[in-house]
Amino acid sequence: MSSSQMLHPPRLAPIFATSPSAPGTPVHSIQTVRRKAAGHSGPLTKILVANRGEIAIRVFRTAHELAMHTVAIYSFEDRLSAHRQKADEAYQVGKGLTPVAAYLAQDDIIRIALEHGVDMIHPGYGFLSENAGFARKVEQAGLAFVGPSPEVIDSLGDKTKARDIAIKVGVPVVPGTPGPVAAYTEAETFIKEHGFPVIIKAAMGGGGRGMRVVREQSELQDAFQRAVSEAKAAFGDGTVFIERFLERPRHIEVQLLADAQGNTIHLFERDCSVQRRHQKVVEVAPATHLPEEVRQSILSDAIKLAKSVGYRNAGTAEFLVDQMGRHYFIEINPRIQVEHTITEEITGIDIVAAQIQIAAGATLPQLGLTQEAVSKRGFAIQCRVTTEDPATNFQPDMGKIEVYRSAGGNGVRLDASSGFAGAQITPHYDSLLVKVSVSGTTYEVARRKMLRALVEFRIRGVKTNIPFLFRLLTHDVFIGGKTWTTFIDDTPELFKLVQTQNRAQKLLGYLGDIAVNGSSIKGQSGEPGLKDEIVVPKFPNREDESGPPLDASFPCEVGWRNIIVQSGPEAFAKAVREYPGVLIMDTTWRDAHQSLLATRLRTIDMVNIAKETSYALSNAYSLECWGGATFDVAMRFLYEDPWERLRTLRKLVPNIPLQALVRGANGVGYTSYPDNAIYDFSKKAVENGLDIFRVFDSLNYIENMRLGIDAAKRAGGVVEAAVCYSGDIADPKKTKYTLQYYLDFVDELVAEGIHVLGIKDMAGLLKPQAAKMLISAIREKYPDLPIHVHSHDTAGISTATMLAAAAAGADVVDVAIDSMSGLTSQPPMGAITSALEQSGLGTGIRYTDIQALNLYWSQVRMLYGCFEANVRASDSSVFDHEMPGGQYTNLMFQASQLGLGTQWTEIKRKYIEANDLCGNIIKVTPSSKVVGDFAQWMTSNSLSKQDVLDRAEQLDFPSSIVEFFQGYLGQPAGGFPEPLRSHIIRNKPRVDGRPGASLEPLDFKKIKAELRSKFGKHITGNDVTSYVMYPKVFEEYQGFVQKYGDLSVVPTRYFLGRPEVGEEMHISIEEGKTLIIRLMAVGPVVEGKAQRDVWFEVNGEVRAVSVEDKNSAIETVSREKATSDPGSVGAAMSGVVVEVRVKEGQEIRKGDPLCVLSAMKMESVVTAPVSGHVKRVLVQEGDSLNQGDLVVEIVH
Repeated sequence: MSSSQMLHPPRLAPIFATSPSAPGTPVHSIQTVRRKAAGHSGPLTKILVANRGEIAIRVFRTAHELAMHTVAIYSFEDRLSAHRQKADEAYQVGKGLTPVAAYLAQDDIIRIALEHGVDMIHPGYGFLSENAGFARKVEQAGLAFVGPSPEVIDSLGDKTKARDIAIKVGVPVVPGTPGPVAAYTEAETFIKEHGFPVIIKAAMGGGGRGMRVVREQSELQDAFQRAVSEAKAAFGDGTVFIERFLERPRHIEVQLLADAQGNTIHLFERDCSVQRRHQKVVEVAPATHLPEEVRQSILSDAIKLAKSVGYRNAGTAEFLVDQMGRHYFIEINPRIQVEHTITEEITGIDIVAAQIQIAAGATLPQLGLTQEAVSKRGFAIQCRVTTEDPATNFQPDMGKIEVYRSAGGNGVRLDASSGFAGAQITPHYDSLLVKVSVSGTTYEVARRKMLRALVEFRIRGVKTNIPFLFRLLTHDVFIGGKTWTTFIDDTPELFKLVQTQNRAQKLLGYLGDIAVNGSSIKGQSGEPGLKDEIVVPKFPNREDESGPPLDASFPCEVGWRNIIVQSGPEAFAKAVREYPGVLIMDTTWRDAHQSLLATRLRTIDMVNIAKETSYALSNAYSLECWGGATFDVAMRFLYEDPWERLRTLRKLVPNIPLQALVRGANGVGYTSYPDNAIYDFSKKAVENGLDIFRVFDSLNYIENMRLGIDAAKRAGGVVEAAVCYSGDIADPKKTKYTLQYYLDFVDELVAEGIHVLGIKDMAGLLKPQAAKMLISAIREKYPDLPIHVHSHDTAGISTATMLAAAAAGADVVDVAIDSMSGLTSQPPMGAITSALEQSGLGTGIRYTDIQALNLYWSQVRMLYGCFEANVRASDSSVFDHEMPGGQYTNLMFQASQLGLGTQWTEIKRKYIEANDLCGNIIKVTPSSKVVGDFAQWMTSNSLSKQDVLDRAEQLDFPSSIVEFFQGYLGQPAGGFPEPLRSHIIRNKPRVDGRPGASLEPLDFKKIKAELRSKFGKHITGNDVTSYVMYPKVFEEYQGFVQKYGDLSVVPTRYFLGRPEVGEEMHISIEEGKTLIIRLMAVGPVVEGKAQRDVWFEVNGEVRAVSVEDKNSAIETVSREKATSDPGSVGAAMSGVVVEVRVKEGQEIRKGDPLCVLSAMKMESVVTAPVSGHVKRVLVQEGDSLNQGDLVVEIVH
């Protein structure tokens, strides 16, 4: 044979022989490089691997080291798999066959080998590796089979025959049936003699497939059928046998090598006891804590078995060792094992190279492989990383790997196949993704190295068992090296999993969605008004204005909160009253943005100026930052945790009291709750950092107020009870809400032991003269009571009102930073403080600090311009309609959403009529919402006030209106107007006292358990409270966070704005960890799907996410999902339907099998959860299902 013919396949030799080249220049190829490196030519030059995945690649690598040419085969489904590209040549096998059957197509494999000049075939493991018929066909075709002879495979590959051989040569075996069992009824004799438990095993298989443990008679038939079915699907042979099942044995196996001349050696043992479904998960070499005499007996028996059958090539003798140290032979696997890598690590011997060379005719002595020459060094551990979800009983996961970052470094070896970004994980094959093998001088060193390696992995897009491996490797039993075969099943704490955060990929999902669909934040109109990073201004030095700027790296520690912490609420109230000037509360962090920007201000934009604020406003009475609409909007629209906002701001501003607006008996919700919910909320609010509760009721209903006041007081907070102001006490024509009305209400509040009195002018109706009258009267009656006044600037009069209130004896007035003030917000801080300074009622706030803060907030106002309402000027018509400031802008937006934007003037007029119909009530959330809903309903239905009165018994009113008239918000001053109330509520129940008084207490522990079962173990007590206040909002928020992660760290310009291609985004996900993200491209709509691929670069690594294009005209077809109804039976896992057991109309009983699913060669039976008859069957054999897809509907 010529040199060219040896280097290349015969059909290509002539081509290479005549390849043109420059004169005198040798023709180089990868083959010549390999041969020179190997130092020989060898008689066999071309090898085909009749397998797939990592074992195929493993063989290719060694073959290339031996200067061999490699050939891969692949099924149609594997056409994009990595093993196809690692070989020198690759050919599709089994065209038209199923994914597994393609690799079992013996004749087609041999045809490919012969057509392409192959010399030898390596079967790998699984598939045809233990098929004696295939080995025989390979040899009959004149090819070398890398493995034992067909006769040996026949005698050892069949486990029943192997048992007979072991018994013959005196090797102990586990009691079992004398031969194959054809039907489950044939097992009765054995079971009567040996009892349960027993194990059913596939005679021709391995890898845990075709195995079932049976512990009682009722399980036998189904387990037998499943074992036979799996064995037939995996190995083409459904033969099974039965053995006595040993409790808690160790699984010890011996690696063997033998040549054709009878030389046989062992490469020591491996401990493969850590298994799941009889498939090995973690392997250790050598076995720890194995008595030396037991070890030597096992090694000796393994050699004895191999010699007795004339074994050739590599194989593994497997034993069970019971708790008494007795060992039992169970099988010899006449092939390479998955875990051979750790034996290679402790011996330094390339087992695959030995396989190939022995198949080529080499002897062990020629290879330097004698028993005396084989030694072991240290320990090695292998973990099998699989695409299985341990949280759902290891259900195989499928999909595209979006991110793949592997481990490496000293002592770490990876054997992988589909381990790369973009790889598609299908249900057709084994779930193994990568084998991680580590070696170390001791078992403990190896264990720690494995933990380090697993931590380095980043695999996104599919779930893996890595969280489970963390728990396993850190369990005391594993650390001690004393595991057993059912250790996983016997140790439920292993499933308290360490959760991976997957933050970067989830974040890309959100950014990708914005890139494709734009922002989905409700109320946003257009892009953010500022695309640049907000500049935090420098603040002047406190001691020397010409000195270096303020160092705000740490927050200020001096402020009014110190009194609360050190001396309590009463001392705080006393100090406020004794202050010679007037204090301010800054509403910028709550009511200002609630009024101007639809409550959309995100935590991050408060955090960025928080420490500076702690200095600038250190003498402020409080910062209003919580409660009101911010609680639900944080979850509903901003996807933030309101509790985390409170905790974060508390940490950054430890010196200024933090204040919340609380709706009395409604907490921060819009409905009535059981009393224990309000007490629980108040307690948690203080624990998370709240200081002052501004407690109000939307109807000034004292019974609702009492609950809120008592809850805040018991929690240890400062109780600021608020009188909601409506009407005009200076106008003698307005006779409902008079000065006396308010003074009487103040008396009731003071009697409850409040610390501070609040005057809450939610619509900006309080005029200067009225303020003077009200504050003076209260001050005269209660000289020691601190008074805190709040208003809105809707009519443009609030600055004058606040100054009048201060002059009349108010202790605190509400203001907002200038750029966040005016209109429906509060009066400007700069103007109020400057005016008060000149009246001898100074606030202790520096003008220069206000200006510095204003520079920051003017940028924020521009950033959030996409949420601005179309309010351009003051509107004194508020004195007629009396809309609260926040509602004014929100109602304008809602009207436009309902197509009523052009009728804004009419809505304001209807608002007046609606208020009259309700009885001229106090209007603040939630009562103001009732009036607003009423007004919009009347406008959209063209109803006048008289129309409503005339037709009330026939009209269908919005639920908020009906519930108000029922009494679910409480009792309004003067009662409900009759007969309108009766006409509206008709036969519905009336509530004539405090709505929540009769509600049953909530079981918080039960709610927490239910939420944890639904969303995970991260659910806290605070989450329970959020759920109690807003069940649906909380659930949707949790779903969003599960999908996209915590987005509160994302700068607002990226959170709201569509990124530009090429734009670089710096996002800090935690201290010291910054993601540098660049949008690279947005792909076209995927054919047949309403999806686009969006490509990013993350810290220099290219990643892609698939995003639904919500504007695409393509219809996506999806399967119906199962509901919570017990008769709606969904797929418990993703997989392929292999059998349907029921028909429509069939009567079934609870527990009857409905269908069988298969995923990655694991079968699972879907059973009926209830008895009844089958209404619908929505699947058929061959259907691919996702978890939760509706399978069968049962009428029960």
